[in-house]
Amino acid sequence: MLQTLKNSWRIPELRSKLLFTLFIILIYRLGATIPVPFVSSDVAEAFATAYGNTVLGFMSVLSGGALAQATLFALSVSPYITASIVMQLLTIAIPPLERMAKDEDGKKKITVITRYVTVALALVTAYGYTMLLSANGMLSASAGQHPIFSKVVMIACYCAGASLIMWLAEKINEHGIGNGISMILFANILSGLPGAVFQLWNWIMPVEGFNVVGLVLAIIVAAVTLGLLILSVWFTNSERKIPIQYAKRVVGRKMYGGQGTSLPLKMNMAGVMPIIFASSIITIPATIVSLIPNVDTTSGVAWFISTFLSPNNSVASWPYILLYLVLLVAFSYFYIMISFNPVEVSNNIRNNGGAIPGIRPGRPTSDFIKKVLNRVTLIGAFFLAIIAGLPMVAGLFDARLAAVSFGGSSLLIVVGVALETVRDLEAQITMRNYKGFLD
Repeated sequence: MLQTLKNSWRIPELRSKLLFTLFIILIYRLGATIPVPFVSSDVAEAFATAYGNTVLGFMSVLSGGALAQATLFALSVSPYITASIVMQLLTIAIPPLERMAKDEDGKKKITVITRYVTVALALVTAYGYTMLLSANGMLSASAGQHPIFSKVVMIACYCAGASLIMWLAEKINEHGIGNGISMILFANILSGLPGAVFQLWNWIMPVEGFNVVGLVLAIIVAAVTLGLLILSVWFTNSERKIPIQYAKRVVGRKMYGGQGTSLPLKMNMAGVMPIIFASSIITIPATIVSLIPNVDTTSGVAWFISTFLSPNNSVASWPYILLYLVLLVAFSYFYIMISFNPVEVSNNIRNNGGAIPGIRPGRPTSDFIKKVLNRVTLIGAFFLAIIAGLPMVAGLFDARLAAVSFGGSSLLIVVGVALETVRDLEAQITMRNYKGFLD
C-alpha cells in the first residue's frame, strides 16, 4: 500500500488527484467544526449521554462527531447515501428506471434525480434533528426568544451543509481518487482515532495513578483490533471463482474465444451495508422510546424495549446481540438479492458463447450460480457477525468496552475504502505504464 502511494506520488497527474482529494477532505473537516447558530455549547455532552448507544450514536461515528456537536455538517453523508440506496432499489423495481440506468444519458438523469432526493431527505432530516435538539434542551437561551426564526435558520443550515457535502463528494468522483462518499466516511472514522487512543491511555493512567486492569484491557482491545484488521483485509480480498469456458468463434479471418476464464464472487460482496441496515433497524425502537419525554420504562411496551432491545442495558445484552446477528444474516441475503441477479449473469454468459463446465446453459447455470452465491453469502454473513458482534460480546465482560460496540463496522469501512482506493491507484498506474508497448 505504501509503495503504491509512493509510486502514485511520482506521477504528476495522480499527484494532483491525491492533493485535490486531500484538499476536499480538509474542507469537509473544517465544515464539520463550524458551529450552527442557536445551538448550546454543551450539546456534545448532552447528546452523548442521551443517544450515545442508539442509532444516533452510530450516525455520529459516521459523521466524525459532527452530529453529536450539532455543527454545520451534522447530517454528514446520510441523506446522500439514503437517496442513492433508494434510487438503486427503485431502479431494480421500476422497469423504466432500469432501462434508463443502462443508457449514458439516462444515468445522468438518475444522478440529477438523486440530487433532488438528497435535498428533500436533507430537509426532512434537518427538521427532525432540529426538533430533537429543541425537545432535549440543547438549544441556546437566545433560541427561546425567537423560536420559529431560530429553527428555520438551523434547518436551512443543516440542509445547506448536506447539499454541500453532496457537491464535495461528486467533486472527488470527478477530479479526485476513489469514491467521494467512501473517502468522506473514511476521513470521518479516522478522525475518531485520536479520541480512542486517548481513552485507552486514560484506562492505563487514570487520575489516581497507574491501573493494571486498565493496562490489561487496553492490551486486549489493541490485540482484538489488530486481529480484526488482519481478518478484514484477508476476507475482503477473498473470492470464490466460478470457471467459465468460452467456445471458439470465427469472425472474418480471425478466431475468437476458446479460452477459459472465471466469474469472481467476493466473499464479502455485501460489504458493510448489512451492518448499517441491522444497526439502524434494531436500535430504532430504543431511539423512539428515548425521544418520548417522561416515558415510564418500568412497565409496558417501553419496559420491554428498554430491557430487551436496548444496546446499553446489561440484562438485555445477550438477547440484543442475538437479534442483531439474526438481522445481520437476513440483511446480507436481502442486499445480495437486490444487487446481484444470477439470471442476468447467466444470460450474459450464454450470449457471449460461454458455459460453466459440466453445467448446461440457461436455467441450470443460473441455479448453479445462485447455489454458490447463497453459500458465499452465508460465509460472508458469518464474517460480518464476527466483525460486528465480537466487540459487543467484549462489552459484556467490562462496561468500559461498550464504547467500542460499533468498532467492528467502522473498521470494516476503513479497510474496504483503503483497499478499494489502492486498487484504483494501481489500475491508474498500470494504464500510465507504457513499458510493455515499447519492448
